[in-house]
Amino acid sequence: MLGIITKALPDLTPSEQRVGRWILEHPKEAATITLARLAVECETSEPTVVRFCRHVGLGGYRELAIRLTEALSNPTTYVHRNVSADDSCSDAVIKVMDASIQSLVEMRSQLSEMPIDEAVEAMKHARQIAFAGLGASGHVARDACHKFFRLGIPCTSLHDTTMILQFATLAESRDVLILLSHTGRWSEFALAAKLARERGATVIAITTPDSAIATEASLVFPCKVVEDTSLYTPMSSRLAQLALLDAIQVALALARGSIGSENLRRSKDALEKKFS
Repeated sequence: MLGIITKALPDLTPSEQRVGRWILEHPKEAATITLARLAVECETSEPTVVRFCRHVGLGGYRELAIRLTEALSNPTTYVHRNVSADDSCSDAVIKVMDASIQSLVEMRSQLSEMPIDEAVEAMKHARQIAFAGLGASGHVARDACHKFFRLGIPCTSLHDTTMILQFATLAESRDVLILLSHTGRWSEFALAAKLARERGATVIAITTPDSAIATEASLVFPCKVVEDTSLYTPMSSRLAQLALLDAIQVALALARGSIGSENLRRSKDALEKKFS
């Protein structure tokens, strides 16, 4: 069912696409909530939800709930949402690559909603930047820390809730805390965002826009890449986070002018001298 919805998205109206994306991002909730509640979550009407159901080949909302329940209880594979157990190796590779490309296209389409200038301005004058993430997002946090510190700004990466909460409660006004969470479900992240903001720090959240983390953050990058992380290891969402942070790092380097460029050159020279 989730695959059918994904394929149908480009042919739907904007309001129906909102319904489809919300279902793909919250499949477990969509399988249990009422028609009225789903319409509210998608900021649309109940008739629009019913039209969406019919456009994806269903008789109505009740059938949608049944099909979603079946899909979640009996996944054909836990390997990748777009791959079937009977796919050849070549077909599987192509499908995974296509899903990755699509995630970047989706991220690109959302850039106009993102507070890039405000985030770069906060990081430009930061005393320190902390990147926080758990699981797959933790690897993204490490990667970002490795790239951003070369601009000459002290950086750290935080990979468990204890470290994240402690950093938040010790943060200062020129600190920047960047929280990475595809689902936005970690309550500790929302608490950390609240604590850091109360201390005067800037909190940047790269997450789903309707989450508690987004509500508590100073700046929100609405990362709405479609991926069911309740069943599958995060892949596409992780790539989208990496690409977004790469782009922000380049923007920050430009904003820092000659200082950023010189620091990048010096860090590169240090490696060349070591291995020459």
